[in-house]
Parts: sequence; structure tokens; C-alpha cells
Amino acid sequence: MWLSLFSLVACGEVKGGDDFIKTNVEHAAAQYRLQTDALEESERMLIPRTVDAEGKMVYARRKWDWTIGFFPGSLWYLYNLTDDPYWKDKAESYTEYLIKEQYNTTHHDIGFVIGCSFLNGLRMGGKEEYKPVIVQAAKSLSTRFRPEAGIIQSWNADKGRPLHMGWKCPVIIDNMMNLELLFEATRLSGDSTYYNIALSHIDKTLNNHFREDGSTYHVVDYDPQTGKVLNRCTAQGYSDESAWARGQAWAIYGYTMAYRYTRMPEYLKQAGKVYEFIFTHLNLPTDLVPYWDFDALNIPNEPRDASAAAVIAS
Repeated sequence: MWLSLFSLVACGEVKGGDDFIKTNVEHAAAQYRLQTDALEESERMLIPRTVDAEGKMVYARRKWDWTIGFFPGSLWYLYNLTDDPYWKDKAESYTEYLIKEQYNTTHHDIGFVIGCSFLNGLRMGGKEEYKPVIVQAAKSLSTRFRPEAGIIQSWNADKGRPLHMGWKCPVIIDNMMNLELLFEATRLSGDSTYYNIALSHIDKTLNNHFREDGSTYHVVDYDPQTGKVLNRCTAQGYSDESAWARGQAWAIYGYTMAYRYTRMPEYLKQAGKVYEFIFTHLNLPTDLVPYWDFDALNIPNEPRDASAAAVIAS
């Protein structure tokens, strides 16, 4: 949906804003209906994730896949946009399929998983029973808080790339996106523990993740016992000192969200600095869909990141 929106904007002036939005919502609903029909024919509960090089659907694997909340979240948005009870029914089914994820402590993206599904459901007409699920998920995410360092650890350091790199307690800028779950858990439960953990993580990230020009590092590795910064680098960007496009998007979204919950002006100011970095950058295309990294070597012959554009727009 977002890709089609940006593509249409890039082709020329948009006329008739209401019709433009209505047409795109109808298009999104038609595409999702094709997907839900295909899933019903398979008689299996599967979470669509992406398509492979041959155009075949790839499904998410539960327990570790950070994207599994996106499909039910999109169904909630369709219900919100159309008022069609079909989408509410589907949204509830795919949301409740993820109910065990509230106890998942193996990764930091439980905010993506439960926020997109249960939290959106609660906001958009879902069940009251979603409230304790959100609070429990926040409790699970809080197990990754390292109080001496004041941050929520993103990746486990005992396997994969973190182990290979020798990282102790890696924190990625993406983790800002999971903090909304903590703010909402405090709102729902009255327990300020979650709010305070989120605030600590936001402040440490503000102090340690950003460069003078407003851009953000992808990874900051901490000593979990002292909070000392051991390394600043990347795992998904072009280089350690480059500006990975989606990372900049996470920062804008994360600090705008942090301001919305706290009204602390320094958070809004930081979101503004990242915004200025992006929108004054010489490598930002005129259609506003950035290259995957602002410093990628072969611009303009580099892939675009439509996801980064959608996050920034949001």
C-alpha cells in the first residue's frame, strides 16, 4: 500500500485527496483479500512475511520472527479504515494466534510483535482481554533490561553475529520501536516500572547513538555491568560510520513517539534533528524514498528502501 502511494506521488501531482486515499485503501483491501482467501484455502494458520525471487509467498516462523505482528496489525488497520467486520474477524483470529508470544523473552522485538497485533487491536475495537496480554508482554520485554547499563539489550551476545563480533550487550536503534509497549503497559496497569525502563533506554540512546549531524549509528555495544560504550558500528548499514536509511527512520519514529508519551522537549528536538539530516541530505531522491543507506557507494545505482520511507511518513 505504502509503495503504491509513494509511486503515485512520484508520478505527478495528486488531485482529489479524498479519492486518492479511498482508492488506495480499496486497493489494499483487495490485495489483502486475495491473501486471506489463499490462506483459507490452505486451511492453515500462516503469517505472510514476503515473497521470494520466484514470487512465491514466504511465511513467518513464530517464536523468533520480528515481523509476525505486521499481518494482523495490517488487518486491524483495514478494519479501522473500512469498518468492514470481515477485517475485524480476521484481525482477531491472526492476533490471537500470537497469544503465546506475550511470554517470549528471547528477543527485544516483542514490542513489534504484540504492539502491532494486540495493542492495535485494543485501540481499534478489539477485546478487553487484550490488556493483560500487553502488560505481560511488557514484563517479558523488561527481562532484557540491564539496570547497571540502563538499557534494554537488543540481541543475545552468545550466538550469531554478536558472538562473532565479540559484542557484550548490543543495542540497535530499532529498539526504540519496542518502547511504546512499555508506555502502554504503564498506562494500562498503573505500574510505573515499564515507563521508567523505557525512559532510561531512551536517554541512554539519546546520549550514545547519535552523531553531531543528527544521524544515528545502528549498533552501540555496552558493557552490561558498567554501561560503558565499547563500540559503535553497524550490522545492516553500508559501514560503521554510514547512515543506514531504516535506522534513521526508526530514530525519527522512536523519538516522536517518546515525546508523545512524555512531553519531554529534548525528544522532539532529537526527532527534528534526524528529520533535518534526512530531508537536507544531498542523496535523498526527489520522490523521498531513500536509498537503503545514505552513504552507499553506488548511488544512484543502489536499492531503495520503501520501508524506511513508510516509517518516516508514519
